[in-house]
Amino acid sequence: MSKEPDLSYKSYLDLGTLLQAQKPLSPAHDEMMFVVLHQTYELWFKLILFELDRVQGVFGNPVVKDSDLRVVSASLSRITDILRLLVRQLDIMETMTPLDFLDFRHVFRSASGFQSMQFRQIEVRLGLQHDARVGYDGKSFENFLPAEDRDALHEVMKKTSLVDQVGNWLSRTPFVEMTGFSFWQSYRQAVMDMLENDRKAIGANTQMPDAAREMELNKLKGMQAQFDLLFGEGEGEPLPWRFDKPALQSALFINLYRDQPALQIPFKILSDLMDVDELMALWRYRHALMAQRMLGTKMGSGGSTGHDYLAATATKHRIFKDLFGISTFLIPRSKLPPLPPHVEASMGFKYWDKP
Repeated sequence: MSKEPDLSYKSYLDLGTLLQAQKPLSPAHDEMMFVVLHQTYELWFKLILFELDRVQGVFGNPVVKDSDLRVVSASLSRITDILRLLVRQLDIMETMTPLDFLDFRHVFRSASGFQSMQFRQIEVRLGLQHDARVGYDGKSFENFLPAEDRDALHEVMKKTSLVDQVGNWLSRTPFVEMTGFSFWQSYRQAVMDMLENDRKAIGANTQMPDAAREMELNKLKGMQAQFDLLFGEGEGEPLPWRFDKPALQSALFINLYRDQPALQIPFKILSDLMDVDELMALWRYRHALMAQRMLGTKMGSGGSTGHDYLAATATKHRIFKDLFGISTFLIPRSKLPPLPPHVEASMGFKYWDKP
């Protein structure tokens, strides 16, 4: 039996292929940096998609086991660290001046990062909906992709996105309804009591000017309206959330009782998802500022509207907005209804001292 040759660092990483993939088209010094950075972006995108495979594989199971949540959290943490690195890579790009960029910008003509198939897959798999996208010079972004990439992306669109998988997972959260305990009922009562006590405190404050009292009471009315929508008091009104009510209730429950052992990893996962959304928005906005710095008001690569388009996507291409909205409905720990002993016992574990 022949012995396999020992792998070297070079052969293991296939550096012969990798390091020959940089082929600048001009004599401009900064084009090599430009090519290396964009190829590096694509490698990081590949790793993000690889980590999403594991996350979506777990959430796609009929039963999501508690023991599997650790690897979900690990992959999401890795994705957020990659996204932070992607934002920092723009610092290297900005070592190039606008005049340096003009030395080679003409060579890639209509090529644009907008055409990155891997980045579009990340957006779709996370859950960015087609109708929520900012128009690209009045056209769908798909018009600017090669036909084979369009077809491949349509196949991705047919699959359940991560945000919808997370909603399904949340809606199955145990502990929210247990024998003799309904989180929703106890939470609703706590909220109503809190708002009524605040209303009484404002009315009883004889030192408060009438204008200030009216302002505070109007604030309470606004809060009451938001809670009424949450509790379904305004039936028939369209819900401003992507999650259904069971998922939203569970996300709120996890946030409020996050110190319970069984909820610590779920809370970390929800926090990681918010980090992903925030870092994607930050990357888009930093990219927009860089485009403005390099191009001013010129058209962007591939004929895009440059800064304005990128800045608009930073605001509108958000995916996990429901998780950010949970903060609207948090109440102070001092107002939080205590969990019944049997519910709390089912959510924790104890380290007993040896007798």
